[in-house]
Amino acid sequence: MEEDMNLADAMIGEEYIVKEIQTEDEELISFLFSLGCYSGEPITVISHMKGGCVVSIKDARYNIDTDLAKAISI
Repeated sequence: MEEDMNLADAMIGEEYIVKEIQTEDEELISFLFSLGCYSGEPITVISHMKGGCVVSIKDARYNIDTDLAKAISI
């Protein structure tokens, strides 16, 4: 089992469970929470792009940048 992985390291098409959001930014945490991205929720990387990735959370797709992807532990 991998440890200390984040979304930037995730394999495309694999479903992961969000472990935690590693940031002190309360706005960022509440934004992710509004998308349904919080501890215990499944998340899947659809594709990696330059500067970020596309993720699937609760049947919706979102573009997130690399910094945000690195803040989401899986």
